[in-house]
Amino acid sequence: MSQKRNTLILGASYGSLLATKMALAGHSACMVCLPEEVALINAEGIRVRLPVRGRDAPVEIDSRTLPGTLSACGPEEADPGAYDLVALAMQEPQYRSPGVRELLARVAASGTPCMSIMNMPPLPYMARIPGLDVASLRDCYTDPTVWDGFDPALMTLCSPDPQAFRPPEEALNVLQVSLPTNFKAARFESDDHTAILRELQADIEAVRHEGLELPVKLKVHDSVFVPLAKWSMLLTGNYRCIQRDDMRAIKDAVHSDAELSRSVYNWVGEVCASMGADPADLVPFEKYAAAANGLIRPSSAARALAAGAPNIERTDLLVKTIAGQKGMQSDAVDETVALVSSWVDKNRAAAN
Repeated sequence: MSQKRNTLILGASYGSLLATKMALAGHSACMVCLPEEVALINAEGIRVRLPVRGRDAPVEIDSRTLPGTLSACGPEEADPGAYDLVALAMQEPQYRSPGVRELLARVAASGTPCMSIMNMPPLPYMARIPGLDVASLRDCYTDPTVWDGFDPALMTLCSPDPQAFRPPEEALNVLQVSLPTNFKAARFESDDHTAILRELQADIEAVRHEGLELPVKLKVHDSVFVPLAKWSMLLTGNYRCIQRDDMRAIKDAVHSDAELSRSVYNWVGEVCASMGADPADLVPFEKYAAAANGLIRPSSAARALAAGAPNIERTDLLVKTIAGQKGMQSDAVDETVALVSSWVDKNRAAAN
């Protein structure tokens, strides 16, 4: 195995999937989370349930049995400079929360390379894409100032393609993976920092658990556009779960009108191509539509809005804004953005 790496992961829900894959491969991960999660994870570890092809029941991974170490801490305890890598696994609005905001500033000041696994790419990552007017994108973020201290060269993006959720009837340290696809990361600008990701990729690839090859790998790509393949999926499925009066499953958002879904999906791909993406960087609609058949719950964004959240990640608005820079427009996407904005406005009014 390569050198043992130590990763700080901001966020214990989705972040626990990445942490478990790292610990399976013999590396260490510390997750920054809420006090009740810190106490539970440090006492009892975490359980990740992974579907494995050919097996009826998912395989449950208990972090306490793994060769690497997995722990948790609060934001005020974390020292980003003590780690090889920082992974950003919270949702974008959470980074302005008290405690987390100050930790993020310490991350920026530490010079430690950061890999975001947010659906909403951090502003410093957008600055790595040539020809974008990044200043005009600031209004798409809940609080763009939290990103101002970062060097774009130290920020990369990993597409959070695997779908996972915390079963509501289970304890906070249980994560169920519903779609076991791969994490797809873009390289850093630096070869040395990229080498950390490639080491993790190789070690995760090589590991076997009780003789089984487990799904959900880390794949590192040279193109900055590969993680943006998720945008087509988000705007075709996740955000179109959001209806005027209620929410629908991702499967229904994609398959209730397959041709409309295909047109939205391909239009977002054209926006990515206008930025410089190669079609080979993107995922064909048919592959996504097949995967969407298994996504029988509303997206996390839809569930958050239904629960009254005043802020969610606005990848829909980000794509619309970038498209406008390129002279592109879609009626279907405009309608989605307007619907999402109406829910956000309603929830903010109710919260005041």
